[in-house]
Amino acid sequence: MNKVAIVILAENGSHEAMGRVANALEFAKELQDHDDDVKIIFDGAGVTFIPELANEDHDAHPLYKAVLPSIEGACKFCSKAFGVINEVKKTGTDLIDDYDDHPSLRSYITEGYSIITF
Repeated sequence: MNKVAIVILAENGSHEAMGRVANALEFAKELQDHDDDVKIIFDGAGVTFIPELANEDHDAHPLYKAVLPSIEGACKFCSKAFGVINEVKKTGTDLIDDYDDHPSLRSYITEGYSIITF
């Protein structure tokens, strides 16, 4: 079984970024479908995608919903910095603050996860 941590850094607002997020979620779905251990972390500007993807009218919502069990959470610091912390909280997404209010990517490495960024 593979152990993969997918870190989404792309900021909502461009066609290119939406493509990156769609590819990240599709990769996560593929890993899930093969019973791999996958964790999705929204970090940096990537936190801006959570409220959009959680919207049922968004084109990528079905894909987001399919990988929801693998979403570990969103960076607490970045959610504040990008002004979306209240919207992220409304989706029920966990805020991660393991290391200086950020996710500890080191902890994933220590646990044997490969880290892939989008």
